This record gives sequence, structure tokens and C-alpha cells, in this order.
Amino acid sequence: QVQLVESGGGLVQPGGSLRLSCAASGHIFSIRAMGWYRQAPGKQRDLVATITNGGSTNYADSVKGRFTISRDNVKSTVYLQMNSLKPEDTAVYYCNAVLTPGGMQNWGKGTLVTVSS
Repeated sequence: QVQLVESGGGLVQPGGSLRLSCAASGHIFSIRAMGWYRQAPGKQRDLVATITNGGSTNYADSVKGRFTISRDNVKSTVYLQMNSLKPEDTAVYYCNAVLTPGGMQNWGKGTLVTVSS
């Protein structure tokens, strides 16, 4: 099991920036990929971005060019830099870790991002 704790959410105006952090603890040696997902009110949870142990990244089309995922393996932390934020980016953002073997997923409790003027 891996424990994930997100931080960095808050209220930001349209066009602004935020950086989310997710600190992992526990059996971190079993993590093969980490990512960010988001869930807006009344909607399903959707992928935002993922990053593998090798550094390969994947982004949802809606955030390409605006969001950047990165990881610090020494600190066991993954980041999501969010720029040019839009009201439609408002959601609870969840950190995710995919473990090996088996592909089990662990989730954080989420951090709320609100984009509003």
C-alpha cells in the first residue's frame, strides 16, 4: 500500500496558475506510475496527466500545453503545474499511484481547485 497526500489546491482567477503536490509514503518502491485525475461536480473522474517511473508523460487533450506533470523521485513527490486556468478546470484533483505487481491503484483524498473571478 502507498499513502498519497495532495496539497496546493485553492481559489484562483481565470488565467492564473497553481501547482499541486502529491507526497507518497509507504511501499513507494512498488510505484510504477503516478498521475492526476479530476472530478467536477456531477461528473465522472477523468484523467488529467500521468507520468511513469521512466519519465514518460501523458495528458488529457483539454490540458495539453497548459498543465505539466513532473516527479521528484528523491522526495517521492509528483507535481502538477497548472497554467492558464479556466473555469472548466474547477474540480477536486486526485493523486493516483499504480503499483507493481498487479496494477493495483491507490488514491489520495483529493484537493479542491476552484477557478473563478
